[in-house]
This record gives sequence, C-alpha cells and structure tokens, in this order.
Amino acid sequence: QVQLVESGGGLVQPGGSLRLSCAASGIIFSIKDMGWYGQAPGKERELVATITRGGSTNYADSVKGRFTISRDNAKATVYLQMNSLKAEDTAVYYCNAVWGTKDTNYWGQGTQVTVPS
Repeated sequence: QVQLVESGGGLVQPGGSLRLSCAASGIIFSIKDMGWYGQAPGKERELVATITRGGSTNYADSVKGRFTISRDNAKATVYLQMNSLKAEDTAVYYCNAVWGTKDTNYWGQGTQVTVPS
C-alpha cells in the first residue's frame, strides 16, 4: 500500500509558475505509473499528466508545452512544473499512483492551485 502527500500549490498570477511535488511512502517499489489530475469547481477530475516508471509521459492537450511532469524513482516523488499559468488552470490537483499487480489507484489529499482571472 502507498500514501501520497502533495505540496506546492498556492495563488499565482496569470503567466506565473508553480511546482507541485508528491512524495510517496509505503511499499513504493510496487508503484507503476504516477500522475497528476485536476478538478476544477463543479467539474469532474481530469487527467493533467502521467509518467511511467521508465519516464514516458502523457499530457492533456490543454497543458502541452506549459506543464512538465517528472519523477524521481529513488525518492518515490513525482513533480509537476507548471509554467505560463492561466485562470482556467485553477483547480485542486491530485497526485495519483498506480500500484501493484492489480493496478490499484491511490490518491493524495489534493493541493489547491488558484490563478485569478
């Protein structure tokens, strides 16, 4: 089993940058893909970016060229560098880890990112 703790959210002006971090603890060697999902007010949680254990990445079209996901397997930590932030990026961002032979999904508690319009 895995526990995920996010950090790095906050209030940032349009065009600014933030870096989110998510540290995993527990049985970390069984973690497969990790990723970030965003949930805007009144909307469903949506994929922002994912990264495999080998470093292959996938991004939502809305963040391509602006956000970068990275991962440190030794530290069991995943990062999301968010640049050129827009008001529409405002959301609670949740860290996700896919774990074990049954691909169990684990979630962090979420971190708020606010970009005023």
